[in-house]
Amino acid sequence: MMFTSTGSWGLYKAPLSKSLLLLPTVLSVLLTVLLPQYQDMFIYNLQAVRQGKQFWRLVSGRLICLDLKDTFCSSLLIYNFRIFERRFGSHKFASFLFGAWILSAFVDLLLTEALRFMFELQVDVLPAGLLGPVFALFVPFYNSIPRVQVTQLLGHVSITNKSLTYIVGAQLLTSSAYMWIVACSGLIAGMLYYSNKLAVQKFLRVPEWVARCGSVLLEPVFSDSEPTAEAPLGMGATLDIQRQQRMDMLDQQLLLTQLANLRRNAQQQQAQTGLLNWNRFFPTLRHRGQNRHQEGPQPQQPPYTHLPDNTDVVEEQVARLMEMGFSRMDAQEALRASNNDINIATNFLLQH
Repeated sequence: MMFTSTGSWGLYKAPLSKSLLLLPTVLSVLLTVLLPQYQDMFIYNLQAVRQGKQFWRLVSGRLICLDLKDTFCSSLLIYNFRIFERRFGSHKFASFLFGAWILSAFVDLLLTEALRFMFELQVDVLPAGLLGPVFALFVPFYNSIPRVQVTQLLGHVSITNKSLTYIVGAQLLTSSAYMWIVACSGLIAGMLYYSNKLAVQKFLRVPEWVARCGSVLLEPVFSDSEPTAEAPLGMGATLDIQRQQRMDMLDQQLLLTQLANLRRNAQQQQAQTGLLNWNRFFPTLRHRGQNRHQEGPQPQQPPYTHLPDNTDVVEEQVARLMEMGFSRMDAQEALRASNNDINIATNFLLQH
């Protein structure tokens, strides 16, 4: 399937990711280079929280990295994870970050207390910064991003489209002595929020009015304009950038494939509303030909993944698609599956 690459590069449709890249990085550079006398206010000091009742450090100590290496690695990870904001929308992405940020704070306290009682290991200071939510994003990255092999190292080790992200995460994990505590807290928080077994998504979410205010404030400043021309894949780019571009294209193909499966299943259910499924007894000529030539075991189809059905569609874009001759239901399904990306939705409707 061929489609345009418009809207798949950079930070297009990811204003929250862009703000998380720029603002914490600028503040981290200011605190480490120009204003080192104010670093004490942003130290993630758990001893001051327990004994001095300085609970405000649970907020200030978990926003800005005080190590430039941690800032660089976390920025790379946020850039790679921007795919979730484009897939699910800024509101859901912000809710995930907020929920993981709250949960990881409690897990930090529980883990340090467990280490003190079980192993008599006193941990007073943890690495500062927005690290818990960054590690939490590895949970949806592992579960929902398809793994595509790129090459093999020494003939045995597979290099995939996800290897570079895991390498950057490992580099961040080994940057300080107690970073593993923050990493474990983030992964536990990410699994709790992603699985939603405790219904945490119902309580730890960004309110609608906050999302609207953030959209009004962030989008005019941090949103990228939609690309107007297509660029050949990899032109003037390094190998890593080319691989990242291919990851974006594969993600768009995955969305379009899921939408095609959804419509195909819906059509099959409508066609089989009678008491008997006549296709089981009288297969079509195409299926008969396939059965005649394929005698061996058929490969198993990948499991079908349901698309999120609670994404709000933009009525203006629905109207534009209807002006092209598509039905309202098809336009809404295509926009919902493509997260209101009218280019992807148009390409899908034209090709199906």
